Amino acid sequence: MSVPVRSRPDPLLFVAVAALCLGGLVVIYSASSVAALEAYGDAAYFLKRQLAWTGLGGVGLAAASRIHYRTWRRLVPGLLLVAVASLLVVLVPGVGVVVNGARRWVDLGPVTVQPVEGAKLALVLYLAHFLTSRGPSLRDPYRGLAPPLLILGLLGGLVMRQPDMGSAVVLGAITLSLLFAAGARARHLGAVLAVGGLVALWLAVSEPYRRNRLLAFLDPWRDPQGIGFHVVQSLIAIGSGGIWGVGVGRSTQKFFYLPERHTDFVFSILAEELGLVGVTGLVALYLLLLLRIRRLALHAPDRYGALLAAGVGSWIASQIVLNIGAVSGTLPVVGVPLPFLSFGGSSLFALMVACGICLNLSRYVRGPVRTDGPPGPGWAA
Repeated sequence: MSVPVRSRPDPLLFVAVAALCLGGLVVIYSASSVAALEAYGDAAYFLKRQLAWTGLGGVGLAAASRIHYRTWRRLVPGLLLVAVASLLVVLVPGVGVVVNGARRWVDLGPVTVQPVEGAKLALVLYLAHFLTSRGPSLRDPYRGLAPPLLILGLLGGLVMRQPDMGSAVVLGAITLSLLFAAGARARHLGAVLAVGGLVALWLAVSEPYRRNRLLAFLDPWRDPQGIGFHVVQSLIAIGSGGIWGVGVGRSTQKFFYLPERHTDFVFSILAEELGLVGVTGLVALYLLLLLRIRRLALHAPDRYGALLAAGVGSWIASQIVLNIGAVSGTLPVVGVPLPFLSFGGSSLFALMVACGICLNLSRYVRGPVRTDGPPGPGWAA
């Protein structure tokens, strides 16, 4: 059934994305200026790179917002194949770039890309397509659950070879969220979650560096100069911000106290410089973005659009929770970037394309009734 098109995409969703991107540029410059000056002799080195990626991401967002969201269904096989191939390529010695013992990047000359970010988008598109076409058979564990879990296992296994447990957890969160939203049986999902939890625990203790992260989460102050250093310095930064913060550009922790200050721990610098007021503003922007995406999921004109929005929302929400939870000491550190704020072009570009798809979907939202019925019994949650 054809659905009438709105005159323009959701303006509030666009405003939220734009505000987060602009805020990210400010925070990245403040957090990275000292390290950039020391390493490259240019305090704006990381800012310039992120600005370039923001411009490229803006082009991606604009293009995706003009492509009918149903068009992506035809591209799913190719995108999934490219995602798997890119995750294999990054493991090839001499091709994949090794940083801090992890092989997660591919050097393409002027830019370095992280294939797992594209794999997250490909997974969302695949799951939305598969779960839409599967229909009632989704409640069958073999016909409904097995194919998505096999794809998750393939992508997650390749990601763990890098190794990148944080991204593997995000892939798992996206998959479980969409299976729940589509109406999979609760007992089946419970079993999957239990097995996944055991596997995650085994992975967390099987490698010394991951085991140290788990121990640091349990008691970072036990070894504040060793395994607990990241978390302790992050907590000092957050606590130093107070209500109003120390002021933009006046962070103390960015002077080589806090590691990964402009990537995984950029939230800590924001909290130090802008305080509780700045953190509240950031959370408000995230809530606005997620609520607008939730509205798309609830009011989408068809099941595919609903699941597509749900997938993008679960992707963004899971990274927010994992990142802020880690830097605040409420979750183990897993190395997940904060959406739109952490330095990194691959993550920013993939997220902006995903939001562009949601902007296109928003042009077709008219009311609460979908043309092919509700996605499933778990959807209202």
